Amino acid sequence: MQNKPHVLIPLPDTDFDPTESATPWRVCAERGWRATFATEHGKVAAADHRLLMGFLRGPLGAGAMGLRDYKRMTEAPEYQKPIRYDEINAADYDAILLTGGHAPGMKQFLESKVLQEKVVDFFKQDKGVGAMCHGLLVLARAIDPSTGKSVLYDYKTTSLTRELEQIGYASTFWLLGRRFRTYDAYVEDETRAALKDTRQYSKGLMPFPHVVVDRNLVTSRYWLFDALPYSIAFAEMVERRKGLL
Repeated sequence: MQNKPHVLIPLPDTDFDPTESATPWRVCAERGWRATFATEHGKVAAADHRLLMGFLRGPLGAGAMGLRDYKRMTEAPEYQKPIRYDEINAADYDAILLTGGHAPGMKQFLESKVLQEKVVDFFKQDKGVGAMCHGLLVLARAIDPSTGKSVLYDYKTTSLTRELEQIGYASTFWLLGRRFRTYDAYVEDETRAALKDTRQYSKGLMPFPHVVVDRNLVTSRYWLFDALPYSIAFAEMVERRKGLL
């Protein structure tokens, strides 16, 4: 157990996606990993209440697997005792997981300069990094002061695609308005803009799973297609780098 990886899972106070946070956590927990959660002020987090209503009632809420994983995650003792963003020390962890989510509360997480600075430290120390959906915006906005570039600059990656974001908005605006459009710019466009070459970005094909692994970074698009393969790829990448596979 002592050599098992230790993963950090930062979250906003509210509005994150339950599946995109809890399924990776569950896959890691089942492998015997330790986990530490973090929120801006050390407050216990809560997922987007709409997504917790389920896929149809949400609408586009979490599926059965995500709801089960979220219940299990929130019952874990470590979930109930998060640290603060400013207490994060990358040297204490083997990896970090960056969740997705689209509702307004996500902006606390996506726009945190403190969290972005901590993410730069994870890259500088060559730690494992996983990001899904809107979580890629944290990486796109994490600027390495030594280069003036995003930590994504030299990586192959994916994210929530423009098409998926448009589908989410078009299928929910009648009830939720702009809730599925967190920003005017699409996640894909901001992610692409952070790269040295836009050809480093790949969309994948719907409805097939799509996960991009590049060195210490694992990224994917959206829970509906990608949550489980992304979670497994992330766990295997970290364990391989620790010599456990």
